[in-house]
Amino acid sequence: MEPIEAEVRPRGEIGAGYAGMIFRQIQEIIDETGGQAGGIIRVLQQAQGLIGYLPAPVIKTISRDLRIPLSEVYGIISFYHFFSMVPKGKHVIQVCMGTSCYVKGGQRILDTLRKGWGLEPGGITHDGRFSLETVRCLGCCGLSPVMAIGEDVHRKVKPSQLKDILNSYR
Repeated sequence: MEPIEAEVRPRGEIGAGYAGMIFRQIQEIIDETGGQAGGIIRVLQQAQGLIGYLPAPVIKTISRDLRIPLSEVYGIISFYHFFSMVPKGKHVIQVCMGTSCYVKGGQRILDTLRKGWGLEPGGITHDGRFSLETVRCLGCCGLSPVMAIGEDVHRKVKPSQLKDILNSYR
């Protein structure tokens, strides 16, 4: 996915190319909200759906066009875990670091992902295939340690299994 590097332009002055197309689509989303209460969440969700994350120029445009202070928009983005201001990989790996998973090997899984795959929490592989998050609980304590990749939950994971598990995701 191509990063959005466009500057924030006055409303109505949208450039050409990929960034211009994205900003036009975001403008349509903003216009559809018509200033409805709670519209900011829907606009942020749809903008992130278009791009995969919320880069600063997009956030500033949304703030300006919805007439919501930038600090409030950043507050909303940081409050809800599903919003991201950094690109995510095609596959998001979530490693559980809750008590049960931590005690049964969650940290070893995380260490193996760091060493073997060059992944840090909040980071993304150089090819954009994977990004890594740590979570407090995936609700599978009896199957710990667990990790999720997208909708797939992998249980009783051993570091030696990581290569095979990750190679199954293209």
